[in-house]
Amino acid sequence: MTGGVVHFVVPAVIADAARPSGGNEYDRRLRTGLRELGVRVQEHLVTGGWPDPRSADLAALTATLAAVPDRATVLIDGLVASAAPVTVAEATTRLHVVVLVHLPLGVTDAGRRADEATLLRRVAAVVATSAWTRSWLVEQYAVPADRVTVSLPGTDPAEPATGTRSGASFLCVGAVTPVKGHDLLVDALAAVRGLSWFCTCVGSLDADPAFVTGLRARLGQLGLVDRVAFTDVLTGPALDAAYRAADLLVLPSRVETYGMVVTEALARGLPVVGFRTGGVPETLGRAADGTVPGVLVPAGDPATLAVALSTWLGDAGLRARARAAAVSRRDALPSWSETATRVATVLSRRMAA
Repeated sequence: MTGGVVHFVVPAVIADAARPSGGNEYDRRLRTGLRELGVRVQEHLVTGGWPDPRSADLAALTATLAAVPDRATVLIDGLVASAAPVTVAEATTRLHVVVLVHLPLGVTDAGRRADEATLLRRVAAVVATSAWTRSWLVEQYAVPADRVTVSLPGTDPAEPATGTRSGASFLCVGAVTPVKGHDLLVDALAAVRGLSWFCTCVGSLDADPAFVTGLRARLGQLGLVDRVAFTDVLTGPALDAAYRAADLLVLPSRVETYGMVVTEALARGLPVVGFRTGGVPETLGRAADGTVPGVLVPAGDPATLAVALSTWLGDAGLRARARAAAVSRRDALPSWSETATRVATVLSRRMAA
């Protein structure tokens, strides 16, 4: 795609390697992928505590959008757009606005739904990062289906996990927050404390310090301090090593619109046990023979998660089938170049309008 400039408005935090997230990674890789396709991308980093901006943050966003030339195409991260619906709606009168929705804010905060829905029905187009998100926007917000395009996150090739023979090395990847469900994980692990296992939790410990303190206290009460490790953020070779040493990715999230950690695990032939929430079933998928590369249980129920973990540890046949299915899924995972190509197609239609 060639032609005019695409103005990409994203939270400034995407440049902070100490605060990785699926949304931040998607934005970074999309920016790079678009440029590799020949798209002229001008990135605008907006500071602030998105999606809870202060008045100064909103003023800075207003100034950023005001500086964009009339009739230009603006791709704006939903974490910013949906947190500033009035500001972005005003910009649609002179700009072609495309909103990139990772997680609709209304999924977890009903108070935001009306304004977010109004905005997303008004913009030129919406890019959703999962089919589940697209369905949610169409059904809950009445966004016209023909204006919402799905562009799944890409996945990098990776070396297969080696793991252990017993299957007892668990890995949980994600910022330690209530949304990611580490408290539910602790409850599930407590229920299987009589079995042999060790769980490594990789993710930011700074997002909700009080929650982390409560988790550590709970682990102490349960006598599990020596069986659950919190590493904080890992990236690059250190994160690769954590995946390589694991037997199973455990996903206790209360909400996941896609779950990029799931595809990171599958890229390494690593099965997943977790909650059936949002887009996770879509992301986990099935092997060519129909086998699910793991086990999903009803969301928010640590008792059923505990049963799944117990079954995993006690059933070598299940572990072998799930591993084979995970390996089979590796070749079917989307690439980041595919992600960028789909978004570039949406942007080209806007630029031609």
